[in-house]
Amino acid sequence: MEQITEENTLENQKWKFALENSGIGVWDWNAKTNVVIYSKESKKIIGFKDDEISSEASEWDNRVHREDRADYYEDFNDHITGINSNYVNIHRVLHKDDTYRWILDQGKIIERDTAGNPLRIVGTHTDITKQKEAELSLKKSIDVITDQNNKLKSFAHIVSHNLKQHAGNFESILKFHEEADSDAEKQEMVRHLRTVSKSLSKTLNSLSQIVTLQSKESIRDKNIKIGKEVNAVIEELTFIISESSTIIYNNVRSNCNVYFSASYLHSILQNLITNAIKYKHPDRNPVITIDSDCIDDDLELTISDNGKGIDLEKFGKDIFGLYKTFHHNEDAEGVGLYLVKNQVEAFGGTISIDSKIDVGTTFKIRIPNHKKIQL
Repeated sequence: MEQITEENTLENQKWKFALENSGIGVWDWNAKTNVVIYSKESKKIIGFKDDEISSEASEWDNRVHREDRADYYEDFNDHITGINSNYVNIHRVLHKDDTYRWILDQGKIIERDTAGNPLRIVGTHTDITKQKEAELSLKKSIDVITDQNNKLKSFAHIVSHNLKQHAGNFESILKFHEEADSDAEKQEMVRHLRTVSKSLSKTLNSLSQIVTLQSKESIRDKNIKIGKEVNAVIEELTFIISESSTIIYNNVRSNCNVYFSASYLHSILQNLITNAIKYKHPDRNPVITIDSDCIDDDLELTISDNGKGIDLEKFGKDIFGLYKTFHHNEDAEGVGLYLVKNQVEAFGGTISIDSKIDVGTTFKIRIPNHKKIQL
């Protein structure tokens, strides 16, 4: 009998030695008394000596990060109630130095009463902080790569959409030039070609600025005069405005400025104005009104038209989706509004739409005047 005791003692010493050198902590919970015995390895993981923590369950529970507590208790209770055969949870625990350690916490019921209720659970604590930090670092890198890929796609759409608009202008003007009956008309078309050519050069320069914007962090563009930018876009679109008999009211205040990307704002205005002309009502000439207001240091820009309108009950959730179109038009790509929304939101802004079929559409853009770009 004495020999068996010695063998058991030796076996226990082996296990004790193995646990001490593995860095894995052990805990033993008594369900009746709610007392938890923590091994000195468990205490060491969170920076405490063996005599610095009592055997109260709250010693560990109260140190669990508040964001992890709900899952921590839920996983433990799921094991007690028999939902899970083992208790497994990963959570953060407050270290003595006021930092957090990531812990893999595992346990299993090893003793029950005659009614099957748990009496004792034994488990382990494993410090997985290094692994978790490596995992989070990898996730962050993947998120950055994904974000950069999304920006690259967005940039490709901007290039395609903006350049197609200029190509369409060139084609239309050249067609009118060929059909012109007099030298005066031909000269007028040449003047429009020069305007579109200058606009194309400006667009290419703007696209170069977008690349710069997306390759640096916390960049702010200069303080932009909204009215001046609106006038520049209107001048650039003179030919299609004239051709479609469009009337534009630029009511933007002369002192209305905003910190924003000039290239983004130019693209936003161009998209919304050309859309208003493209989707004009068949029974009337287009009328576009552009207003501005400053509300709580934010800029609110409103662009309204009297066009076909959009059925928001049917298409409302897809308005700003990529490749979503709402009218039968061979030129429709479903890219413009997607770009507008992304460009507005890049500076922490918002855009909303109000539209009625056969009445018209209003876009409201709100841009915070003191917010860093979200890259």
